[in-house]
Amino acid sequence: MTAPLVLTMGEPAGIGGEITLKAWQERVSRVVPSFFVIDDPARLTALARAIGLDVPVREIRTPGEATRVFPDALPVLVQALPHVPVPGRPDVANAPAVIAAIERAVALVRSGQASAVVTNAIQKETLYDAGFAYPGHTEFLGALANVAHPVMMLAGPELRVVPVTIHLSLVDALAALSTAAIVTCGRVTAAALARDFGIARPRLAVAALNPHAGEAGAMGHEERDIIAPAVAALVAQGVDAAGPAPADTLFHAEARKRYDAVLCMYHDQALIPLKTLDFERGINITLGLPFIRTSPDHGTATDIAGRGIANPASLIAALAAASAMAARRAAQPAEA
Repeated sequence: MTAPLVLTMGEPAGIGGEITLKAWQERVSRVVPSFFVIDDPARLTALARAIGLDVPVREIRTPGEATRVFPDALPVLVQALPHVPVPGRPDVANAPAVIAAIERAVALVRSGQASAVVTNAIQKETLYDAGFAYPGHTEFLGALANVAHPVMMLAGPELRVVPVTIHLSLVDALAALSTAAIVTCGRVTAAALARDFGIARPRLAVAALNPHAGEAGAMGHEERDIIAPAVAALVAQGVDAAGPAPADTLFHAEARKRYDAVLCMYHDQALIPLKTLDFERGINITLGLPFIRTSPDHGTATDIAGRGIANPASLIAALAAASAMAARRAAQPAEA
């Protein structure tokens, strides 16, 4: 990997700045790969001083400077903020800069100046107030890449999960669930596990929607009418997929030995087991994009912003995963 990772600022009033500073501070002890952040250098310098972190911040003009600067200072590609952020108090006036940082990061990785995008968490409600038209990062990145169906994977040291429906209410998620959506998620997930995780023949488990996998129709027909046909279609296309399996028996230690990832039917069915197993080190990976994107699997945590107590473990894990994925892609032969 020759190009550094690019990290976005996320919500300036949240913990993104703090965990960015701490990730750089732990660059040696935690073997953090080289990265630069698109952010406001003045706000990071002030934040480091306010929470007592000895982190020198250095402005860079091009991503190419980052690798040279990184051992001695946190490299920052300037994205000015119109208002000085107040920890815990998101400001809609800063929303355009937050969005611009994401757009710039994508442009840099697509031009080869960065090897992967890592995103700090955004405050969705604040962006919505500024006219942001996407449910979240995943959908926005898909639009930037002209990808109709980006797929969200949540990954930790012991589990990988893929929610088929994402940022929807439970009622809307059930209405949106379809055989086609499950098949798309399964195909994209299997391809990513092979390409980016080095798993030669990925094994997918497919979760049921209803208790007891519908109990032969007594507790719902979605398994019979939607999920089982999707599993059959995936198998017919050469994907090693099994299910639908009752979700309450899919996530214990012995069950996890039988698959490489689980397709889940809705958001919390995926995130509850992942965060229960390892809340600190779970990460978010967007599959199906023409570039690599990872993120910490937590929110902006505005309730603890500015107090110096945020844990950078998930961000460090996201940086490490992005670096490993980029190295794996770089080692693969170029497509004809």
